[in-house]
Amino acid sequence: MKTRNRKSPEARIQTPKTKPFKEIVRISASRRAVLQGGLASAAVAFFGIRNQVQGQENVILPLRPGLTDFTALPRDSATGPWPTISEDYEFSILLPWGDPLEPEGPAFAHPPTGADQELQIGIGHDGLWFFPDPDFPEKESSYGLLVINHEFGSNSVVLGKSDPESLDDVRVSQHAHGVSIVGIEKVDGVWTTYATPNARRIHANTPVSFSGPAASHADLQTDNGNTALGTINNCGCGHTPWGTYLTCEENFNLYFGATNETTTWEASESQQRYGFSTNGAGYGWHDYDKRFDLSDSDYENEENRFGWVVEIDPFDPNHVPVKRTALGRLKHESVAVTVGDRRRVVCYMGDDQGDEYLYKFVSADDHVGLVHAGISPFDFGTLYVARFDADNTGRWMELSLLHSQLALRFATMGDLLINTRSAADVVGATEMDRPEWITVAEDDWVYVALTNNSGRDIANAANPQAPNPDGHIIRLRDDHAHTGIEFEWEIFQLASSTHGTEESYGSPDSIWVDPDGRLFIATDGSQEGSMNNQLLVADTVTKDVKRLFAGVTGCEVTGITTTPDRRTMFVNIQHPGNGDIEATDFPRIGDSPVPRDATISIRRKNGGIVGS
Repeated sequence: MKTRNRKSPEARIQTPKTKPFKEIVRISASRRAVLQGGLASAAVAFFGIRNQVQGQENVILPLRPGLTDFTALPRDSATGPWPTISEDYEFSILLPWGDPLEPEGPAFAHPPTGADQELQIGIGHDGLWFFPDPDFPEKESSYGLLVINHEFGSNSVVLGKSDPESLDDVRVSQHAHGVSIVGIEKVDGVWTTYATPNARRIHANTPVSFSGPAASHADLQTDNGNTALGTINNCGCGHTPWGTYLTCEENFNLYFGATNETTTWEASESQQRYGFSTNGAGYGWHDYDKRFDLSDSDYENEENRFGWVVEIDPFDPNHVPVKRTALGRLKHESVAVTVGDRRRVVCYMGDDQGDEYLYKFVSADDHVGLVHAGISPFDFGTLYVARFDADNTGRWMELSLLHSQLALRFATMGDLLINTRSAADVVGATEMDRPEWITVAEDDWVYVALTNNSGRDIANAANPQAPNPDGHIIRLRDDHAHTGIEFEWEIFQLASSTHGTEESYGSPDSIWVDPDGRLFIATDGSQEGSMNNQLLVADTVTKDVKRLFAGVTGCEVTGITTTPDRRTMFVNIQHPGNGDIEATDFPRIGDSPVPRDATISIRRKNGGIVGS
């Protein structure tokens, strides 16, 4: 393992047309300015986002022989307590929960202490992205930072008991959430960690900052003036053209409760809209950490500090994560970032709950110019919510005070953004079947995974099954290269239509489309025939699906990223066995049989592009 002191890197930003790595221009002072309030100077070149050029025509990807030419994993093999994979592929396990963040850090012990967990990989592995180290372009596919979200971990798994009994117990749980940034390199074909000053944990007690229209809003301040801290329930992710990472706060309401020791708490209309309750999901944080006690008047409004997209600079260990309020407050599953007409940055976002909505944010101007001017493209722009019409067209409806009904309901944009769900209710957006991960293809189609909605009782054109226990994938294409307000849409695939076939799957969750037109689909939910959750590859032209990989009993397969050469793919296995040692002891590293979330690296045995 090598340790090196990294020089302060100059910033890099994507230029108007996609360039090779070594041609990316370096910009330092302007990027430092744009990321004020938390993000500072370091960045990496971005791989995988396509720049749109004004006037560029949409293209349809041709069907290429061999696009998904691997031998599919049989459905009968997609079961059991250990992962399985196509015979043309192999996988390895790395970065399980509790492993040291750096080679010399504290080793896994169960249960961990709060101090150790702060220096270890978190639990609930979810969204992730690989950032090549820009100082070593010749090793762009074998050396860099892997950034991993940590969504959740039950007390029974993390603590080995149902309820915390002390503040340190709570700290263990809090420090297991958030984000891990870890250096990884491939040595003799094996991925391992390396020591780097960039390695760090961002968790529920890490200082954060706010930017955008709601940043200074009174409803983000507490009576005791405590510093804003933390990010929790970090589900899906995104990444920007200027080399930063976006982590999404999803079910943030689950960590709050009410002791009612000083005040009898009753949920306000806003709190009801986001699902706050007396005991949350039973984490018990509010019993020992008053920040999470809804009935403690000193911490009134603390809950409003969660539910945001958080921007992190992976290559600056000193930066403070920034919560970008212009992107709205909701149960963010993921954020797909692309570049649209006139180089405006565009974010597609889903609110992961049954009958919630699909959103889009468009920056006010050319993102390159904004960054040069020291302005975050995420702080100035327009937020929209989607309405899907029965004729396979749709409209993005603006969420701003220019809308007369919204102007009557909200006094300021800060009010609206803190209550984004209520604003979307007012304008009549289409209720969707749990919009989760989103990905943007080279031909401008935007794919949205709608995982399921067993509670739906009335179908509509965009959500044609009621109830919908198996989910579906929809795709849409905006006018004006992602920046317009009109779009066309179609159902890409109903998961139920695959049932009874060898390619059967259900509950699509994490998705990613590669530059060749392969749509990778990871699942989270019941699978036909008692299969484990799985990773599949679909041809976006033919819609043919093949199974590449399957997880373990009781797990979710989630998060998809690759190295720039696409010869290695990383995915995550989350909550193996749902924490039940009788179901699986995955990944069984060392003497401990405790099931542990982990990252999986996947490669084709012949060294080809993953998915081919």
